[in-house]
Amino acid sequence: MTAEPAPAVRLEALRHRYGDTVALDRVALDLPAGRTVGFIGPDGVGKSTLLALVAGARKIQSGAVTALGGDMADPRHRRRVCPRIAYMPQGLGKNLYMDLTVFENLEFFGRLFGQDRKERHERITDLLRSTGLDPFPDRPAGKLSGGMKQKLGLCCALIHDPDLLILDEPTTGVDPLSRRQFWDLIDRIRRQRPDMGVLVATAYMDEAERFDFLVAMNDGAILATGSPAQIKARVGAETLEEAFIALLPEDERRGHRNLTIQPSRDHGGPPAIVAEGLTRRFGDFTAVDRVSFEIERGEIFGFLGSNGCGKTTTMKVLTGLLPASEGKAWLFGEETKAHDLETRKRVGYMSQAFSLYAELTVQQNLDLHARLFHLPRQSIPGRIEELLERFGLTVYAEVLAATLPLGVRQRLSLAVATIHEPEMLILDEPTSGVDPIARDSFWELLIDLSRNQGVTIFISTHFMNEAMRCDRISLMHAGQVLASDTPAALVRQCGAETLEEAFIAYLQKATGQEASGQQTNGRTAADAKHRPAVPPSRTHNPSQSTTQWFSSRRLLAYSLRESMELLRDPIRLTVALLGTAFLMLVFGYGISFDVEDLTYAVLDRDRTPESRSYLEGLAGSRYFLEQPALATHREMDHRLKSGEIALAIEIPPGFGKDLLQGRTPEVAAWIDGSMPFAAETTRGYLEGLHQHYLIELSRRNHGEDPVFLPAEIESRYRYNQDFKSLFAMVPTVIALMLVFIPAILMALGVVREKELGSITNLYVTPVSRLEFLFGKQLPYIALGMINFFLMCALAVFLFGVPVSGSFLALSFGALLYVTATTGLGLFISSFTKTQIAALFATAIATTVPAVMFSGMMQPVASLDGSAAVIGQGFPTGYFMTISVGTFTKALGFADLYRDFLALAAFIPILTILSMLLLNKQER
Repeated sequence: MTAEPAPAVRLEALRHRYGDTVALDRVALDLPAGRTVGFIGPDGVGKSTLLALVAGARKIQSGAVTALGGDMADPRHRRRVCPRIAYMPQGLGKNLYMDLTVFENLEFFGRLFGQDRKERHERITDLLRSTGLDPFPDRPAGKLSGGMKQKLGLCCALIHDPDLLILDEPTTGVDPLSRRQFWDLIDRIRRQRPDMGVLVATAYMDEAERFDFLVAMNDGAILATGSPAQIKARVGAETLEEAFIALLPEDERRGHRNLTIQPSRDHGGPPAIVAEGLTRRFGDFTAVDRVSFEIERGEIFGFLGSNGCGKTTTMKVLTGLLPASEGKAWLFGEETKAHDLETRKRVGYMSQAFSLYAELTVQQNLDLHARLFHLPRQSIPGRIEELLERFGLTVYAEVLAATLPLGVRQRLSLAVATIHEPEMLILDEPTSGVDPIARDSFWELLIDLSRNQGVTIFISTHFMNEAMRCDRISLMHAGQVLASDTPAALVRQCGAETLEEAFIAYLQKATGQEASGQQTNGRTAADAKHRPAVPPSRTHNPSQSTTQWFSSRRLLAYSLRESMELLRDPIRLTVALLGTAFLMLVFGYGISFDVEDLTYAVLDRDRTPESRSYLEGLAGSRYFLEQPALATHREMDHRLKSGEIALAIEIPPGFGKDLLQGRTPEVAAWIDGSMPFAAETTRGYLEGLHQHYLIELSRRNHGEDPVFLPAEIESRYRYNQDFKSLFAMVPTVIALMLVFIPAILMALGVVREKELGSITNLYVTPVSRLEFLFGKQLPYIALGMINFFLMCALAVFLFGVPVSGSFLALSFGALLYVTATTGLGLFISSFTKTQIAALFATAIATTVPAVMFSGMMQPVASLDGSAAVIGQGFPTGYFMTISVGTFTKALGFADLYRDFLALAAFIPILTILSMLLLNKQER
C-alpha cells in the first residue's frame, strides 16, 4: 500500500480573535497536498483569517499552523518558505498597484523574488501569453476589467513558481466568462504542476463544485470536510447550497423553508421606471452607455453583471443622486431630475455597503430616518413597531447596529429603506456576503413587498441563483445592457442549460470571443493548451537568492515602484515639488521680524521751533511714518486703541522755554504694547533718536559731545550688518520646509499601502522591513534634495540672500537632514493606520518642535528643562545652525562637524525604531 502523503497544511487548535469577536474557534484540520481545497461559507465565518494565517500574512494568536513542513509562527521558517507560497488577498487587484502598468507590476514582483532582468522578462512573457494579457503590457492595472485584474494578480502570484497557491475569493464580483477563464487557467497550471497545492475561499457554491476538497465553515468552526460529492451525500442534498444549509446548527436553520415565488400581478398604471439612452460619463470614462429598459409596477427587476459594469451608477442616476450625461429617465411617469427631493420620497434606496449609523441602536436608526423623511410625529412609534415585527428585528431593537450579524444588518437596511412606505425600492447588491438562510429570509421580505404591497423592486446582483428569482433581468457588461427578458427566456434564447451559460454566451458575443469560451485575444483553446501556463523553473534558486538578509534588488524594486507612482500622481507630485517653494514665498515675504514704518502722531502743545526741531528726528527716520497731528488726549486714546497709530508723542507746554533756560523738560511717549516685541523695539528706536537729539543739541549749544558715561559703548554687528530679518528668515524657513513636507509625504507613502491593502506584499514576500523602509524612503530623500536646491535658488536669486559659506557643506547637511526627516515620517507611519492620522501626527510632530524648540524663536542653548531636551533631541536645531551659518556666517565643514555628526546619529536611531514598530505580519 502507498503511504498517505503528508498534508500540505496542518492546523491545530487554531484560535483567533478581533476584540470580542471570535474569528476562528479551536480549528483543527489537515489539508491534503497537491489538491485544490475550497473554503465555503458566507462573509465573516473565518475563511480569510484562516488563509492569511496559513500564508504567514497574519500573526498566530493561539494554536499552531504547520505549512510546507514547518511552524508558521517561526520567523526563520516563514522566511525560508516565503518563496514557495503565493497569496492573493481578498478584493479585486488588492495585491496590485493601480498606477503601474501590467508589465511594471510583474517586474516589481519579479524583483522581490530575486530574479534578474533576463529571467524576469522570460517569465513575464510566458505568463502574459498564457493568460491572454500579452496585448496589454502597457495598460495601467487600474484600467483593467475585473477579470483582467484577477488574471494579473494571479500572474504576480505565479512569478516565482510557488508550491502552495492561496486565493482568497479571487473571482468575487467578476463576470461569469472571466470567472470561467480564470479557473480554466488554474486547471492548466495544475496539469503542468500537479504537486502545487491550491487553497481557495469562495462565495460561489457552483464554483466550489469543481474543487477536489471542500471545507465548510460557519462562525469560526468547521462544519464538514470532504469532496463536493461527499458533502452533498452526507446530508442527501442535490446542491452544495442545500448541503450547507443542512449542515448549519439547528437553531440557525430553524424555521427555514424553501423559497416559493408567486407570479407577479398587473398593478396597472404607467411603468415604474423608463430609461431611454441613459448615459453617464466621468471624464473620458463612460460608466453607463446608452442604457434603455422599462420596469413595470410591482415587478422584481434584476441587474446582473460584474463589479464595475455600471449597475450602481445606473441606480444612482435613476434616483437622482447623479445627473445623466445623456438620455432621460422617468419614475412613475415623471422625468427624473438630479437632487429632486419629491421624487426621492417615492423611492427607497439601499446601498451596496452598510450605510447606517453604527453607533445608534436599531430603533434609533429607524427613528432617525423616519424623521428625515418627515413622517408625522404621532405615526412614527407605530411605524417603527410594525417594521421591527415584520423584519424580525424586535429582539435587536436596543442593540447597536455595529454589533449586528451581517444578515440582520441587511434586514435593518431594508427596514430603513421602507420606513417611508416608498413605491419603489432600489437595492444595490443587498445580499453580498450573506449566508444562504439569511439570503432566503431577505428574499421572502422582498417577495412580500412586491406581491402584496405592489412595491417595485430594482435589485442588482452577481449571484445567478438570485437572478433566477427575478421577474425579469438585464444582463449588463461594460456599461451596456446586453439583453433584457425573463431568466427562463434568456436561457432558452441561447440554447443554454443555466443562466450562467446564457450570460457567458452573451458576453462572448459582445466581446467577440468564440462560443467555446476558450479563445482569448484571437488565440484558440488548442493554442492555449500547448503554451506553458507558467514558465518552467529556471536556474534561479529561491532558497538562496530570496532568503538572504538584505537584497539591493528588492530594495530597488520598492524605490522604482514608489518613484513611478509618485510621478504618475499629479496632485502628490505638485505638492511635493511646488509646496515647499510656495510656502517659502509665503514665509519669506509674509513673515518678518523687521520693525519698520511705525505709524505715529504728535500732540504738540508747545508749537515752538524747539519742539519742531525735536520732532524732525522722527519724521526723517525710516522706522517711522508720521500721521495727522493729534488735537486731544481723547483722540490719542481712540487712535491708539484702533491701531491707527503705534506711537503717540506728547510735547508739553513750555518745552522750548525750559530747554533754552537749561532746565530739563519732559516728553511723553505712548507706545502700543499689545505686541511686546514690536513695542520693545519701538522703545529702543525712540531712545536712540532721543539720544541723538541730545548729542546734536550739545554740539550746537556747547560745541562738544556730552559725556553720559565714563566709557562709551558702541555696538557693531559681525554678521548681517544691515540687521535685516530676511537674512535670518530665509535659511530658517529652508530648515522648516525640509522637515514639514518630506516627512508628511514619507508617512503618507507608507500608510497609503496599509489603507489600500498592498502592505500585504510586505507580509508575504521575501522583502525585509529594512528593504521596504529604505526602498520607500529613497525617492523622498531625492525629492527633498530637489526641494532644497529649489529653495536655495529662490533664496539667492529672488530674495537676494547669498550663500557666504560652503555650499557643499550646506548640501551635505541638507542630505543628512532630509534623510533624518523622512526617517521621522517612516517612524510615524510605522504605528499609524490611516492617512488622516499620519497627516495630523506628522504635521504636529514636526511643526511644533521645529518652530518652538529649534532656534527659530530663541536659541536652543537658552532653553532649559523639557524644552531643552526637545530642542536637542530634534534634528531641526542642528540643521538650523548649518543653514544660518553657511548663509550668513561663511561657515564650512570644519566649523559645523558637530552638527553633521548629530544629524547623522538620527538616521540609524529612527530607522531602528521604525523597523521595531513596523509589523511583518498583520495582527
